[in-house]
Amino acid sequence: GIEGGHAIENSLSALREFYRLGIRYMTLTHNNTNDWADACCDDARHNGLSEFGKEVVREMNRLGMFIDISHVSDKTMNDVLDTTRAPVIASHSSARALAAHRRNIPDELLRRIAKNGGVVMINFYPVFIDQKAIDASAARAARLKPQLDALNEQYKADAKRLDEETTKLYAANPLPPTPLSVLIDHIDHVAKVAGVDYVGLGSDFDGVPSLPEGMEDITQLPVITYELLRRGYSERDVRKVLGENLLRAFAEAERVARSQGRTISGEGSLRRINSPQK
Repeated sequence: GIEGGHAIENSLSALREFYRLGIRYMTLTHNNTNDWADACCDDARHNGLSEFGKEVVREMNRLGMFIDISHVSDKTMNDVLDTTRAPVIASHSSARALAAHRRNIPDELLRRIAKNGGVVMINFYPVFIDQKAIDASAARAARLKPQLDALNEQYKADAKRLDEETTKLYAANPLPPTPLSVLIDHIDHVAKVAGVDYVGLGSDFDGVPSLPEGMEDITQLPVITYELLRRGYSERDVRKVLGENLLRAFAEAERVARSQGRTISGEGSLRRINSPQK
């Protein structure tokens, strides 16, 4: 997959080439708003999706490429759900009702994703799923601001060294640990609000600096099975959470693509934008 639609450089031809090379999902934005979609953690420029952004969604439907709405703004999510004919995924997002972070999804959108047939795949990062960690992270950032500003100035021409020194500073000032139960609470919440057919595991093992206690690496994933069974989930429902929901949604995305055919026609399918769309 691709994390961040800026990678297609505003070209549907590039999107099709990525599909030909094996890409089967694309996160529409990363942390940054791009030329056609607003991100959750950046300034809004398009009030959601631009018209070209809607063309990207339609072309992904036609190709059979999953539309990933993690990282995008709430308005972008709504625009995607208004436009797509295929299920979407939120590849690594959690429940905002439990942790007030913009990267998480509010209940009304959880219900819309379920109606779409999509899957919300829970992120494991404590600063996204644990309100105590979110608050502690904000307090730490304020406390360390002078040191962080000094590092930014000292290593402004050396991004690698800046990252190394920032990582050291954060490691010397760790956040309180997050219990595994907090992660399971997010799975449970999405299952209750959206339905057990619409929740999965997103993890983000390769993208976050810390993880809940008892879930430090992929070898501990079986603990999730144990915890869900302990909370009363059936083996059938646990299998859905572990991957069957994602497979079902992907099969439907491919069915939608087959129903549209593979013919590329019309000016819109070849369009490339050179400036931000309003």
